[in-house]
Amino acid sequence: MYLSREEEKFLESDNPTIKKSMEILVALGEIFEADRLIEVKSVQISGISYQNIGDAGLEWLESLDAKFVVKAMINPAGMDIIRWKEMGIDEGFYRKQMRIINTLVRLGAEKSLTCTPYYFDPPSFGDHLAWAESNAVVYANSLIGARTNRESGISALASGIIGKTPNYGLHIQENREPTLIVDVEFEIKNEAEASILGYISGEKVAGEVPYFRFKNTLPESWLKLMGASLAAKGNTALFHVKEQTPEWNKFSISGLEKIEVDIVEIKTDECEPDLIALGCPHLSEQELENLYEVVKDRGKVKREFWVFLSRKLIEKRKSIVEKIEEHGIKVFSDTCMVVSPATESYECVMVNSGKALQYLPKLRRVQVKIGSMKECVEEAFKV
Repeated sequence: MYLSREEEKFLESDNPTIKKSMEILVALGEIFEADRLIEVKSVQISGISYQNIGDAGLEWLESLDAKFVVKAMINPAGMDIIRWKEMGIDEGFYRKQMRIINTLVRLGAEKSLTCTPYYFDPPSFGDHLAWAESNAVVYANSLIGARTNRESGISALASGIIGKTPNYGLHIQENREPTLIVDVEFEIKNEAEASILGYISGEKVAGEVPYFRFKNTLPESWLKLMGASLAAKGNTALFHVKEQTPEWNKFSISGLEKIEVDIVEIKTDECEPDLIALGCPHLSEQELENLYEVVKDRGKVKREFWVFLSRKLIEKRKSIVEKIEEHGIKVFSDTCMVVSPATESYECVMVNSGKALQYLPKLRRVQVKIGSMKECVEEAFKV
């Protein structure tokens, strides 16, 4: 991999953090046979929950002594940093989680704490990024046309300090070509069906760049949920949708293998939910408005109901959030039902997200039931 003289100096730096960051990027570039490093517009760092990092990771983070040279954003943590007690988080976890967040802020990161940075800091078509959160990666690549591989939290951090990433994978135009056509032979009726489609398609399209052809046009939020499920189940980082995504007509699909999907049914746990949870990925402004429309004429919820969105959106739409909470719904930020250990206090969680369906049983050891936002609300208000 070619390095400029300036880049070589990073390897010779007296600053251990800069030196190690450059070594990480060089090693990554050599593994994937990158020809050079390229500049990135932003980085997004995942895996920052104290439950993920632990004491050893916290000690390593606090040893770092450098500054991010590009916009750096951080993924959800293990708790709402203001309402952590309300979530049932103990003080020991809170203190160590805040040390992690404060360390990243000291390095120059924004205290974004969201898995949907594309809503408030959207990249532009063609921008090179180093993002680590799986749903953010597939959203940026697919729905915006930016370029990023699925980074680890550490490689994204290293890119933030150096300002560059190795030029391989989805940074290269030819690697963004569709490799498989997925024909969906029915109309998608709601966001849960779109999410389940991503879930059941995930393993089928693993390692591919799928090109979807739908019978109907899917709203942005449905595509977001589908992409998040694809990423969680099949590690997909890019998909195209005919006549919807920005690169759908940039490549030839002649001669590609085709698979058909004629139904989206999945058997989830037949359990009685003691927690309803929406916001994996974090809700958009439109989804927040949709939720309000579904709950506004109802009374108080009959079971625990959590909603997760970015703190920026809570601040922007404070009035509608307060109206939703009047129904007994708790609107949290900075975290979600998947990354927070608070979810482990429940037995059965109902969601509208295939990503949550994939991760909740593994990470939180809970049963999961899936339905649309409307069905989740109906379940929450059911006597």
